[in-house]
Amino acid sequence: MSLSSEEYNKLSTEERETYDTAERQREREEQATLPYRWAQQLQDVDILIPVPQGTRARDLAITIAKKKLSVGLKNQEPIMAGELCQDIKVEESTWTLEDQQTVQVHLEKVNKQQWWANVLTHHPKLDTTKITPENSKLSDLDGETRGMVEKMMFDNQQKQLGKPTSDEIKKMEALKKFQAMHPEMDFSKAKIS
Repeated sequence: MSLSSEEYNKLSTEERETYDTAERQREREEQATLPYRWAQQLQDVDILIPVPQGTRARDLAITIAKKKLSVGLKNQEPIMAGELCQDIKVEESTWTLEDQQTVQVHLEKVNKQQWWANVLTHHPKLDTTKITPENSKLSDLDGETRGMVEKMMFDNQQKQLGKPTSDEIKKMEALKKFQAMHPEMDFSKAKIS
């Protein structure tokens, strides 16, 4: 039984914990009925599909499209097939056959800021608000994101020490340059905001 966010917010802390535990168990049971296992990061989804022992790559029929996925054996009903819940980057998505018994499908997400509730739209959904991402390292981030995070960390540290933030330092440096270029002007009442 799914609760609306309004109903959920009315629960006590203990009731929420009981509800969340029951929901996680229900999700685990639903996911266990799927013919595959899957995991995700913000940027990608990995799917493991068991196939009969001794399967060769040439025996497989696999289609990876921007919004569709089909995995199965040739001339048989697909093991999994349908519409993906989100778009993927087809050119960066791949599949491999491991130990002649497991197909591993790697899907690269288009939207790298969104968790998937399910792989195929007709399969049971997860509550994405309860996903706890693994801690990432600064070195895992792309250059622009890493720069932004480092700037935020520096500014936070500066504020805690009562020192100027990076933006305030830039403004003070610009004012110093301007003062050096215009020594005839009085800057004693200049304010940086």
